[in-house]
Amino acid sequence: MPRTKATFYNAEGESLAGLLETPEGPTNAYALFAHCFTCSKDISSASRITRALARQGFAVLRFDFTGLGNSDGDFSNTNFSSNLQDLICAAEFLGKHYKRPELLIGHSLGGAAVLAVAQHLPSVKAVATIGAPATAGHVRHLFAKSHEEIMEKESAHVELSGRRFMIKRQFIDDLEQHNSLDHIGALKKALLVFHSPLDQTVPINEASRIYQAAKHPKSFVSLDNADHLLSRRQDALYVANVLSAWVGRYFDGNQVGDDDKLNLVPEVKSESVIVREKDKKFTREIFTENHILTSDEPKAVGGNDLGANPYELLLAALGSCTSMTLRMYANHKKIDLHDIEVELAHSRIHAKDCEICEKQDQMIVKISRIITLTGNLDEAQRTRLLEIADKCPVHKTLTNQIYIETKESNQRIIK
Repeated sequence: MPRTKATFYNAEGESLAGLLETPEGPTNAYALFAHCFTCSKDISSASRITRALARQGFAVLRFDFTGLGNSDGDFSNTNFSSNLQDLICAAEFLGKHYKRPELLIGHSLGGAAVLAVAQHLPSVKAVATIGAPATAGHVRHLFAKSHEEIMEKESAHVELSGRRFMIKRQFIDDLEQHNSLDHIGALKKALLVFHSPLDQTVPINEASRIYQAAKHPKSFVSLDNADHLLSRRQDALYVANVLSAWVGRYFDGNQVGDDDKLNLVPEVKSESVIVREKDKKFTREIFTENHILTSDEPKAVGGNDLGANPYELLLAALGSCTSMTLRMYANHKKIDLHDIEVELAHSRIHAKDCEICEKQDQMIVKISRIITLTGNLDEAQRTRLLEIADKCPVHKTLTNQIYIETKESNQRIIK
């Protein structure tokens, strides 16, 4: 994904360093990401989430707050109020050079910050928090051992995440100004709360406080066994995937006007799929009941390469179904199968090269499937597992006679 360095200035005229992740194709919307307390824009979770969102059509700006990372200024002179001002400056930068943000994302204390600043940014339509406290006052426990020294001497060095920071009394005093939930109740934005029940840094009850204080529309997503920093790649990507699907309900991704109903996330029935044009070339959005996928063609043939091509999706359907079927069988039979890998490819061959083909004078599609089974398996088990692979429902669908009925929808849309 294209990445652009961004430089803008805080309220004191100090330079703040940011990175703008942008899609290779059309941009759905601009978003602003606020990282966790004392972290930087380059923390792995922030990088992974913003890159994943960019792959799904969102331009996302993440930046270092004053005194952190590559930004200028003295961290000891900052506080939660100055963090909010930094966010406003970042939003103004986007509005001046690109487009005002419609989505705010905040991780940990950054989540408390986007909740507090959202009401000051009219362009924002949706807010998402990740492992966030309900109010900034939650971080006071980090200074509990040094609290008395800070209050008496006006400052003290505190070790946070293995690094030493100078914390001044003004920081503690400022937290008292941000200890109310009123701003969450008055948010008037769509809200999505991500939180892990195993979070050891910000307990799950903080997510409950946010959710209960907020008014609808609001949603909560459990991050299961994720840690606070989303250090595992799959947890960060899960957040990005769910977030991109959720936010589509609240704004028009293609920016073509509020009356264009085709750009709203459709309501899809179970066992059904809806495919819509993303652009006037090959990029397509695929909607299932609970998920959104992208299909495209490589740039070499005129596409944007934003997703798998139709044949890759076909192979993916067969491969995933094969793997699932094998796992179900192995679990049921208590076979010691550690891992399954399915590699697939397709090609066109002459029917005369196919032993089971009836007509020998035509071209047919050949799908090659190589299955790697890892585990404590004997030869009989391996043989049986390969037989079970052919019983996967998608395999049966592709090898049976298929009837495709095509007709025009009764709903005609004229532009």
